Amino acid sequence: MDGLTSAQAAVAKTNHVPRRSSRSLSAIIRANVLTLFNLVIGVLWALILIFGEWQDGAFGLIIVANTLIGIVQELRAKRTLDKLAVINEVPVRVRRDGREQEIEPRQVVLGDLILLAPGERLLVDGEVVRSDGLEVDESLLTGEADPVHKKAGDQVLSGSFAVAGSGAFVATKVGTDAYAVKLAEEASKFHLAHSELRAGVANFIKYITWLVIPVGALLIHSQVSNSVDFRTAITGAVAGIVTMIPEGLVLMTSIAFAVGVVRLGRRKCLVQELPAIEGLARVDVLCLDKTGTLTAGGMDLDEVLPLRDDQPVDAALAALSHLDQQPNATAQAIRAHCPAVCDGWTARESVPFSSARKWSGADFGERGVWVLGAPDVLLDGGEGYDRAAELATTGARVLALCRADRLPAATDGTTSTTATRHATDGGPVALHAVALVTLKQRIRPDACETLRYFAEQGVTVKVISGDNPEAVSAIATELGIPGGDRAIDARTLPDDDEEKLGELLDAHTVFGRVSPQQKRTFVTALQARGHTVAMTGDGVNDVLALKDADLGIAMGAGSPATKAVAQVVLLDDKFATLPHLVGEGRRVLANIERVSNLFLTKTFYAIVLSLAVGVAGVMFPFAPRHSTLTNALTIGIPVLFLALAPTLERPKPGFVRRVLRFAVPAGVLCAVAVLVSFWAAHSGTSTLVQDQTSAVITLFLTTWWVLVLIARPLNWWRVVLVASMAVVFGIGLTLPFVRAFFALEPGDIGNDLTAVGVSLVAAAAISIAVKVAGTLRT
Repeated sequence: MDGLTSAQAAVAKTNHVPRRSSRSLSAIIRANVLTLFNLVIGVLWALILIFGEWQDGAFGLIIVANTLIGIVQELRAKRTLDKLAVINEVPVRVRRDGREQEIEPRQVVLGDLILLAPGERLLVDGEVVRSDGLEVDESLLTGEADPVHKKAGDQVLSGSFAVAGSGAFVATKVGTDAYAVKLAEEASKFHLAHSELRAGVANFIKYITWLVIPVGALLIHSQVSNSVDFRTAITGAVAGIVTMIPEGLVLMTSIAFAVGVVRLGRRKCLVQELPAIEGLARVDVLCLDKTGTLTAGGMDLDEVLPLRDDQPVDAALAALSHLDQQPNATAQAIRAHCPAVCDGWTARESVPFSSARKWSGADFGERGVWVLGAPDVLLDGGEGYDRAAELATTGARVLALCRADRLPAATDGTTSTTATRHATDGGPVALHAVALVTLKQRIRPDACETLRYFAEQGVTVKVISGDNPEAVSAIATELGIPGGDRAIDARTLPDDDEEKLGELLDAHTVFGRVSPQQKRTFVTALQARGHTVAMTGDGVNDVLALKDADLGIAMGAGSPATKAVAQVVLLDDKFATLPHLVGEGRRVLANIERVSNLFLTKTFYAIVLSLAVGVAGVMFPFAPRHSTLTNALTIGIPVLFLALAPTLERPKPGFVRRVLRFAVPAGVLCAVAVLVSFWAAHSGTSTLVQDQTSAVITLFLTTWWVLVLIARPLNWWRVVLVASMAVVFGIGLTLPFVRAFFALEPGDIGNDLTAVGVSLVAAAAISIAVKVAGTLRT
């Protein structure tokens, strides 16, 4: 089977699937320009230009700023994701021109002969033409966890992946014709799936929109009906409506996500789904697969310990390790010790290794039947079993080499000794231990520090491994994982009582002999107990658990299948990147909550002001230019810093409720203070501009105090930030050209002192209100 020639491949249909690691440039521009906020603000801006003064139209710059910032940030995220998506692309092995080649997935063509090995993902549909014990996991398509044996002539579908054996198939459907092309696209698609955070922001916008319409109509009617100057009426109505709109909330939410993607991208971390940023922050249980996560890739053969002197141990090990064309880490370590296969060791029949069986074997005819695998699966007591258990306590990985009278059955989805010790005809198989093989695993140098970080952050670590419990326990103990010395054998756990299983998972930390299906069950059981679960892994035995976890994290050196289903891929394979992932997620969520508090406080004080003014039939207390000034100093400029600031705050559920409990009382009290100042000034002999200046001073001081509360805990740069906003406002009141531009006239001492006094009382009331509501940050 030589596959296609280069000439045939050049004219065949290609596997062209448009990469969508992000939206196109035109889609990004449309999404940021054609928004409801831009439409509403644009209409209001046009009204001001027609009926008011141009200075009052300064708020129109919001459209330009929002649009440009949104486009630039998403383009940065797009470039980052596109570059990382190319790095994450796994080449496909094909035979062309009579030799094996590695090509990009998009270069696969109809009729290509594609080679398969354990862990490799099928990107196109096809027909099997060669099978050496090939087993394919189709769980992502069918939901069935058991691998399916494939022989020549069987159909294979894109979206599945090889778990054992090797083989080859001819591509029969490529590109958009392939069965699971949508699944392949989803693996690298830049999209905004459901999340509590984004759903909360969307709800805010929806409810505010419904409020703005009637309140805005009332305000317009009131201003037009009760003002002798039509231009003043329009200006006042626009000021109220513009202030009600949280124009930057959606923008800052998107920016926070996009910046998170870029920051993680710099650490060679590919975020394949944006909501993964939120999941990073909410994780409270981290499930780790030992091999490839706590330990580095690859192993070294330590010792071969013969149990009998009359057996060709090295020859058998060499023959077994050379069965697979794509050997796993264990086979590679044995090959390094036994590089050559002796004459006469040709397999008549073989069973490839799989993580479900925990063994592999072959019938070598006159040389006998040999099996290599986990001692607690192959052995049933005796000296070899006891010695293997003793060796496992040192942290070494131990394998048993056995001779058999027949090849055991290739039973799927079980590691029971009873099943293993039966042949395909159902009869018992006699397994005789010949030697024990120990392999050393390389603990990642950054594992201890990373695990210490999670302990400090209140994230519980669960080690779930397919290895011997004693070996897993030894590694966990060496790394200082709490409870690591008390490993649980997963084969003793209940498989029909999720509640009982959940209790055991909460009570213990380290689990060995966990089957791939059990890893998935563990994740589900922890989720049922209210945990947000992250799962890390690198092998095909981790795929099911990665797919069902709240956050799947694949190692960059892992199998293509794991990287296809994970939301996050550590491209540089560094375990120490995980703390940065969690930190970035927490930064995004905590800061978006801060930003939401600021924007919605503004919205609620504007709604209360508009209702009060509309019902009373009086003039609105300030003009659009006044709103532009205060919003820029208490919201616009500060959120650019607060939304991107580092934080270690652990997010809690109830985002919408917490924000409302802060913003509603704060907004109401700010509105009351502004009304009191304006009406107190208006009842005197001062001019309208002086009355409005009194209201603006009160509005700034009360909303500035809200900024102080939200910025807590105050460190040096936050103190500088909030203090500089107050200084800028104070300077603005003293500079003639600034006062002229913003129509400010702080000349009435009585009004100004009243505004300051009212602001102090309001600030105290806001502090008490949010303290009572339980939302004050400490």
